[in-house]
Amino acid sequence: MSTMDFEFTVPVLVVGGGACGASAALAASDAGAQVLLLERDAAPAGTTGMSQGLVCAAGTAAQRRHGIDDDADRLYADILAKTRGQTDTTLARAIADHAGPTLDWLVQQHDMPWELDLRFKPSYGHSRARVHGWPGHTGIDMVQLMHARLAAAQVDVLTEARLVEVVADADGRARGVLVQRPDGSREAIGCDTLVMAAGGFAANHDMVAQHLPEAAHARCNGHEGNQGDAIRAGAALGAALADMGAYQGYAMLADPQAIPVPPGFIVEGGLLVDSQGRRFVNEVDDISGMVHAVLEQRDGLAWVIVDAVIEERCLYMIETRQLRELGAMRDADDLPTLARLIGVDAATLAAEIAAAWSSRRSATSDRLGRHWLDDAPPAAPLRALKVCGALFHTQGGLQIDAAARVLRADGRRLPNLFAGGGSARGVSGPSCWGYLPAMGLCAAVTFGRLAGQSAAAQALAP
Repeated sequence: MSTMDFEFTVPVLVVGGGACGASAALAASDAGAQVLLLERDAAPAGTTGMSQGLVCAAGTAAQRRHGIDDDADRLYADILAKTRGQTDTTLARAIADHAGPTLDWLVQQHDMPWELDLRFKPSYGHSRARVHGWPGHTGIDMVQLMHARLAAAQVDVLTEARLVEVVADADGRARGVLVQRPDGSREAIGCDTLVMAAGGFAANHDMVAQHLPEAAHARCNGHEGNQGDAIRAGAALGAALADMGAYQGYAMLADPQAIPVPPGFIVEGGLLVDSQGRRFVNEVDDISGMVHAVLEQRDGLAWVIVDAVIEERCLYMIETRQLRELGAMRDADDLPTLARLIGVDAATLAAEIAAAWSSRRSATSDRLGRHWLDDAPPAAPLRALKVCGALFHTQGGLQIDAAARVLRADGRRLPNLFAGGGSARGVSGPSCWGYLPAMGLCAAVTFGRLAGQSAAAQALAP
């Protein structure tokens, strides 16, 4: 196919309408470039829409207002520590340096209502309070508002346009894309620069089995459109792939409601127990890697044990209220009653809770290595929620540089291809244990903005 076959050509073409694609389109538009965004679904949602809408960032204006001493160097150090030094240090440095300015740009220039969530305690690898969110809202509200901002910026969005193929020259220069419409018809759209901002491959069973065999039987709680289309298209142009074994797992997806139990349930003092009422993992050690400990349980199920105080502290999260409204919580005024409700051994559960309290009083780590600080183990009246392990989204993909330019295996840049979000390599290292809370959306908006800026600069260059 030649460029003469394209129905029209745009300077910057963005594939994917989630947080990454919307950030890329806004950044390119801010730089003065004409942008077209392609979205496979009728209503943009994707991985962003299934998230809590939380973004981690360091050195933000919101942190300064609250007196939080944080900066890019601390975030960089936390990323390296969480990934055991096995992440791409160039990308980690880019995230650390640009996440704060990116969040401030979205808040100050595009009126995104993110606030610092001081109730999300520093945990699971974050050494500072740096998780930002939109109180009372989730990821679907976030992506819808971002698209309202795209409309205000007069950025064109073409929905129900699924990427089929990237049309490129022999040297890997993208000349345009072929998309398929709901009726099966196809359209060819040309571009000067191309940003891949589609989802990862969590919903593609074959790719998961190939790259994440240990998670192949986990419940996929990601968007069904995460089929790896952009990753495969980039690889076909000669792009390198990296950290394809990286992903966010989650150990506390309510069963059968399929609503994530908020991390605060654990951070505030909750426990995970098996079918006998016995704890089996340090609940505050690894928010993502803990999924495997749950998958290993009988039927892949476990119970989250909290109390009324913990529930009250987490009520500000929409998921807590949804879980309550849907009847996911089992309530009991005393431990024997709760044990009977959920079918565990009362003596075993009582011993576990007593041991946790003993560790807290003596200020020593318990047998699983959990150190109790200002959090307190559950005490009557008690609550329990049945949970399973789930795969949320993948963190590997096209290799990019600090400006979100896609690279070949030898390190050379592809001529005009950029990427971010689920399409690109993230900073979670090679597996699931390197994931930091809210890093998925952090990488999405940060590399989205960098990709949009880079693509616009190239498209506008004389």
